[in-house]
Amino acid sequence: MGKKSIFVSLMLAACCFLSSQAFAIDTTRTVLPNGLIVLHSENHNLPVVMVTLIVRAGQVHEPGEKAGLANVTAELLSEGTKTRSSKEISETLDFIGASLGISAGADFTTLTLSVLKKDIQKGFDIFSDVLLHPSFPQEEITRVKDLIKGSLKHQEEDPSFLADRAFRKEVFGAHPYGRLLEGSTETIDLITREDMLKFCSAYFLPNNAILSVAGDLTPEALQEMLQQYLNEWKKADVPSAVSAKPAEKPGRSVLKIEKDLTQATLMLGNLGIRREDPDYYAVSVMNYILGGGGFSSRLMRSIRDEKGLAYDVRSFFAAQKESGYYQISLQTKNESANTALDEIITQIKRITAEPVSDEELAEAKSFLTGSFLRRLDTNRKIADFFAAVEFFALGLDYRAKYPGYINEVTKEDVLRVARKYLSAEQYVLVVVANQKKAALQYPEK
Repeated sequence: MGKKSIFVSLMLAACCFLSSQAFAIDTTRTVLPNGLIVLHSENHNLPVVMVTLIVRAGQVHEPGEKAGLANVTAELLSEGTKTRSSKEISETLDFIGASLGISAGADFTTLTLSVLKKDIQKGFDIFSDVLLHPSFPQEEITRVKDLIKGSLKHQEEDPSFLADRAFRKEVFGAHPYGRLLEGSTETIDLITREDMLKFCSAYFLPNNAILSVAGDLTPEALQEMLQQYLNEWKKADVPSAVSAKPAEKPGRSVLKIEKDLTQATLMLGNLGIRREDPDYYAVSVMNYILGGGGFSSRLMRSIRDEKGLAYDVRSFFAAQKESGYYQISLQTKNESANTALDEIITQIKRITAEPVSDEELAEAKSFLTGSFLRRLDTNRKIADFFAAVEFFALGLDYRAKYPGYINEVTKEDVLRVARKYLSAEQYVLVVVANQKKAALQYPEK
């Protein structure tokens, strides 16, 4: 059995073993002299170590004319350092059966390492090298930028992509949340190697980062590893994000995108909620009942089960650091677009007009509290979870408090947040369809 197979087998075993002990996690928090926040969840059940690093360097930190900078920087971090080529990095990781992941998001960039305990030194050596010494070779920059632009061009044929792009732009306006994470072909072409180096120099700082480690590693071993590999990482002043102020809540806006397809793609929503807003838990319960609860949700029962208008329909709230949005989406025949939209509006009116039932409230709470355990049933999830908890300032006791937050939600709370965040009058609606066949009866107000 190869090293990768052994690693996968250990991960599958971890899923089974840790699920029953998800709330027995002992996590410590330390702030190093250079400002790096270190979270450590020690677990010796399996000889694996998971590392998650969050750097506050995302879409909101890039200038609009260089949209996509955070993303292309993340894509290129592991494509060469001052002492290692992209091929050498990849081959070394393959040899020890480790994996390195890097991705940018709206608010931050995430670096992850998954490695067997016996190879932690080799794995963390590469991890730290990629973090501290990226070289951004020009040939790799050209290759990666061409790949991103090719992907963007390919997605132009996807009606869901077109709808979501138009939706976010309309909801957020000039705010970076309204842009594609990848940027555009025009802005990508403007990004230079110097831009990436400056971006890393400005934001990839220890006092602007969170390191979360979970697995078979003692505190002493972790301390030695940090001293050996991250000792040269020096703190510095962090510039402010360059983002615009989050947009005000838009009024009604209807956007029609012509696409000669048999099905219409519909997206309806508006600005939503910040992740750190106290209403987050009541909104989670409300959204489960409306359209986030799969076959149990009102939208699924009415639009799919009763009217047969769509195979799938769902609602969700994307809660980010500075702002958020909610979205209801589905695909239906062009000819039934108006009927489906009528039913969405009907369900919004219903949940904003009357309390939900006791049964709906109980089911939503049961699912949300019960499924919470799955967020902590592997070391990978534990490392990711506590990094996010720290980023959103939720507290290390969040895993114990979360069920209480959900169970405290009342029917009055659900009604209140539904009225606060949903509207049957103020919304952004995007319809990608054969517009003649759809004959949309929702004019812009």
